Amino acid sequence: MNNYIAPEYRHIITNNLCSILNTAHDGFYITDREGNTLGLNKSYERLTGLKKEDLLGKNIKDLVACGTFDAVLNPEVVKTGKSAMRVQVNSENHKVLVTGHPVFDYDDDVVLVVTFVRDVTLMSKMEKQIRHQRKLINRYKEHSEKIASGKLAIAESQKMQDLLILLERVATTDATVLLLGETGVGKDVLARKLHESSCRADKPFFKVDCTSIPENLIESELFGYASGAFSGASTKGKPGFFEVAHEGTLFLDEIGELPLSMQGHLLRILQDGEICRVGDTKTRTIDVRIVAATNRNLEKEVALGNFRSDLYYRLFVAVVNVPSLRERKDDILPLARFFFDKFCQKYKKHLRFSASAEEALVQYNWPGNVRELENMVHSLVVTCVDGLIRVEDLPLTMHKTLSKLQNSPAKQAIHLEGKEKKATTADIHADVNWDNLLHGKSLKEITETIEKEVLRRGMQEHNSITSLAKALKTERSTLSRKLKRYNIINKK
Repeated sequence: MNNYIAPEYRHIITNNLCSILNTAHDGFYITDREGNTLGLNKSYERLTGLKKEDLLGKNIKDLVACGTFDAVLNPEVVKTGKSAMRVQVNSENHKVLVTGHPVFDYDDDVVLVVTFVRDVTLMSKMEKQIRHQRKLINRYKEHSEKIASGKLAIAESQKMQDLLILLERVATTDATVLLLGETGVGKDVLARKLHESSCRADKPFFKVDCTSIPENLIESELFGYASGAFSGASTKGKPGFFEVAHEGTLFLDEIGELPLSMQGHLLRILQDGEICRVGDTKTRTIDVRIVAATNRNLEKEVALGNFRSDLYYRLFVAVVNVPSLRERKDDILPLARFFFDKFCQKYKKHLRFSASAEEALVQYNWPGNVRELENMVHSLVVTCVDGLIRVEDLPLTMHKTLSKLQNSPAKQAIHLEGKEKKATTADIHADVNWDNLLHGKSLKEITETIEKEVLRRGMQEHNSITSLAKALKTERSTLSRKLKRYNIINKK
């Protein structure tokens, strides 16, 4: 120690050594080579529950004998001249981690043993906190990856929740799945989710857009070709999508656009599990799960002769109808916020929707479904210069559509209903004791209190879930869950 302290200050350090040790968070316990207790600090007393008057001057062997400690390090450190560590339990039932270090004289003999003491319970809590933080980090990382890849399925509406339950049930089988729905509803996201929930999750997933491949190339792209099959073909040949997706999942998007000639090939694969490359005579066995999707009415296409009836019935095993965005209003704002966070993070912007803008999003019909919503949010984030996105910032096409809705008889009826609701809200405002409500409560608790009162009064006025759901512009299933949660009795 003398090597690191100026000679003129050594007496100050020596005279104040006890005070210096008492500033340490860790406990200190100092013994000589024979095991006699020479000193300890206040942190040691705090961590162990033992008192200095019961320890000073006592030999640690005697303290072990009378049950003050269950184990000590002094003999081992003196014998080996090396540091040692172990867990110690004392008579106060305190469990601590003790680390003993030797102090040598000029002859390299151990003259003192300084033991550092730390609370094992505190360390265990810290370890738990670290594990919890790691879980949160991993969860955030997974969420960020999903945001970046667009693989996150939003399901606030009852229709989408029921759909995801069906998808999970179908995923455990190996059945061919047919996803039906309008363009832009997210069939590709659901196809990938189905794959990730299946036993093939660790195998390849390939998407083939049947509209993007020229008709003269679609056969070689799907089934591959042999060496020299046609002019310009690779001398080594090439595997098709069915081969590279072996043991995995092949997603055939817009299967309704598949030429009739290719429909026959696909039917044979579904029936026999075999393919034959273009220009080859040898068949190859494959194990591929087919997930198909279309926005067309295949039954009508069969009647028109554009789609093979035998393939239609072969695909019609596990059919999942994906609702349009206008059929699941409860998903609009969660999806908008999801895309909003995604693009704000990408462009490092801090924006938010105004309440009126969010209301406009809900009222709009979204003919382009989720894809239209994503592209619109992307555009808003890129072009918005203010921190707040208002109704006037929304695309012109939305304004025109919303203007027509505002002038419709149905919309006017809703406005009248809304005025009645405003009067009810004013009554609630008059009755609520805001001082008590705002005192010592979280925002979540305050919101739940107000929501419960609105629903209670709403049921008194409307007397039916259907009527109240229409008035509050929400789905009946959502309202039913909330009424059940708040224990509000439905009279009808």
